Amino acid sequence: MDSYTFSERGATQEVEEGCALAPKFDADGLLTCVASDATTGELLMVAHMNAEALAKTIESGEAWYFSRSRRRLWRKGESSGHLQRVVEMRVDCDQDAIWIKVEQAGPGACHTGRRSCFYRAVPLGKTPDASLLMEFRGAEKAFDPQAVYGDAKS
Repeated sequence: MDSYTFSERGATQEVEEGCALAPKFDADGLLTCVASDATTGELLMVAHMNAEALAKTIESGEAWYFSRSRRRLWRKGESSGHLQRVVEMRVDCDQDAIWIKVEQAGPGACHTGRRSCFYRAVPLGKTPDASLLMEFRGAEKAFDPQAVYGDAKS
């Protein structure tokens, strides 16, 4: 896979109503990708894809992402074994975000050892200030991240 060519972006009508995949990558060459559990609908994680990660995900049926902090491509579960098999991929209306429904292998998707990366809730109806504290919800550890990753996170 040397080339990661998608359709050229046409007029708004074509992008929003057409069938051609013409992703709109940001200035850093990335798309936001949301991953949810294909069975339960639980939101598991948000990551980024560059053209190569998107192409590899489509081709392999496994989730590939681009790490902004490590500046490299990575396959979800490459170090933990907690792979994500993509069941369905959707693109939003203007094609600048991807939603994948996955079968999550292993006990969790989060490098902190939890099932989901979204384990804290922000209380609503309060004035934001330095004392605003989040509430843990569904925050039980599903696995020991140090035993699984050591210093690597995926």
